[in-house]
Amino acid sequence: MIVVLEDDDSVASFDDLAGKTTAQSLTSNWYELAQSHGANVEPVEGWAQAVTLLQQGRVDATINDKLTFLDDETTNAPTGLKIAAETPRPVAPPSSSRRTSRPWSPRSMRRSPSSAPTAPSLRSARSTSGTTCRSDRRRRGRRHLAARPGLVLALLLAGLKGTIPLSLSSFAVGLVIALVVALMRISVNPVLSGIARFYISVIRGTPLLVQLFVIFFGLPAIGVLIDPWPAAIIAFSLNVGGYAAEVIRAAILSVPKGQWEAGFTVGMSRTKTLERIILPQAARVSIPPLSNTFISLVKDSSLASLIMVTELFRQAQIIAARTYEFMVIYLEAALIYWLFCLVLSAGQGAIERRLERYVAH
Repeated sequence: MIVVLEDDDSVASFDDLAGKTTAQSLTSNWYELAQSHGANVEPVEGWAQAVTLLQQGRVDATINDKLTFLDDETTNAPTGLKIAAETPRPVAPPSSSRRTSRPWSPRSMRRSPSSAPTAPSLRSARSTSGTTCRSDRRRRGRRHLAARPGLVLALLLAGLKGTIPLSLSSFAVGLVIALVVALMRISVNPVLSGIARFYISVIRGTPLLVQLFVIFFGLPAIGVLIDPWPAAIIAFSLNVGGYAAEVIRAAILSVPKGQWEAGFTVGMSRTKTLERIILPQAARVSIPPLSNTFISLVKDSSLASLIMVTELFRQAQIIAARTYEFMVIYLEAALIYWLFCLVLSAGQGAIERRLERYVAH
C-alpha cells in the first residue's frame, strides 16, 4: 500500500508515483516497487524513519505492507496519514484448474518405463545443467567486470560532488566559529568565557550523529524544518567549531607573552597585536591539528547519508543494495576515502613546508 499525507490527493494509484519521492528501505521489495513505478527513492533505515520524513513533508509517500501501517496506527496513532492505494489481493486459482499428480512408486515405473529417464540421459542432463550454470556464472562475471568501471566512477563522482564540497563548506564555517569561540574562551570577561566553555562541553560531550539527528529530525518538532544539505553543514560546522576552538586557543596561548608586549610597545592595540602578530604565529602552530580535524571531517561526512544527503557513502549504499556486492562496493568506497585523505595529507605537508620558510632557525 501507499501511505501519503491526509490532505494529499495527488496519489491515487501506483502509477501516480512517477516523479514523486518515496522513503524506502534499500534492501526491501518496496524499494524496487517504487522504482518500477518511476518514483525517486530516498533510502531510510525503516518504517519509523519513513513515516517521520513523510510527516515532515520531506518525501511525498512511502510504500509498505498494510499490516505494518495498521499496527503502527494502533500502537502509536500516527496523525495526518492515509492509505492512498493498495495492490490487489492475490486470487487463488479455481479448483478445476488445479492439477493433481499421483505419488511415484516402482509399480508406476514398471507400467510406463518410457517415462523414466535412462542413466545416459541423466548424465546428459547433469552435464547440460552444469554447463549452463557455469556459462551463466561466466556471463554474470563478465557483466560485473564490464560494469565495474562505471560503479567506481559513480562512487568517485559522489565523493567529488558531495563529500568534498560538504567537508570544505563545513570546515570553513567551523573555523570561523572556532576562532570566535577561542577568543571568547581566553577573554577576561567571565560571561563570554562561560558561554564558550559551555558550548565546547556540549559539542565534545555528545556524539556527532546525535547532533546531526537533533538538527534534522528534532528541530521540526518545534517548527524549524531544515533541508538535508544545510542541516549537515550546520551540524558539522558546529562540531568542528567545538573541537577546533580548543586547537586555536592552545595555539594562541603557545605564542610567548613577549610578543604581546612587543606589539603594545610599538603602539598597537590589543586587537591589532592579535591580528598582525599573534594569529599569524598561532596559525603555523595550529596547521597540523587543524588538518587532522579536516581529515576526520571528510570521513565523518559519511554520517550525512543518514539524513538524505547524497555523498560517497550514500552512493555506495545504493549501489550495494542493487548489486548485492556489499563487500566489494564498501571496500571501493573505503579506498576512495583513503585516496582523499592521502591527497589532503600531501596538501598539509606542502602548507607546513611553506610556513617553515618564515621561521628563524
